[in-house]
Amino acid sequence: MNALRIETLDPIKLPLVSRLYKAHYPSGKAKKNEQTIVAYNEQQLVGVVRFRPIEQYQLLTGMLVVPEQRGKNIAHALLLHCQHANCDDNTYCFAYPHLEAFYQQHDFATVEPSALPASLKQLFERYSASGKALIPMHYQTVLL
Repeated sequence: MNALRIETLDPIKLPLVSRLYKAHYPSGKAKKNEQTIVAYNEQQLVGVVRFRPIEQYQLLTGMLVVPEQRGKNIAHALLLHCQHANCDDNTYCFAYPHLEAFYQQHDFATVEPSALPASLKQLFERYSASGKALIPMHYQTVLL
């Protein structure tokens, strides 16, 4: 991979992300009030991650790399970009169990559901009650 480009998506281009989700992650839904970060290889959209605002917090959600592009460190590149440009002490994610170690590599720490802010705890409980196995995680700002 020689030309990976990562950028914040212009909201007018949300239909591109919607088509990507429809093809590979049907439960993913990009919304105008979210910040959407995309990865292109050449001119092809190959990855996406969104930041959903919830009160003063943001929930990293909808991370997707096109299946044919997996194993090329695109997800790592997306998260490295986000660590510098988007993540702060108010950033959380709900990780699938098989991705917990991946997010830990990018400074997310596993937290107990009881440690979540009330608005995120309520959302986490709703997701969990619907049968989703998720792990709450909190971004830890690393001071150099």
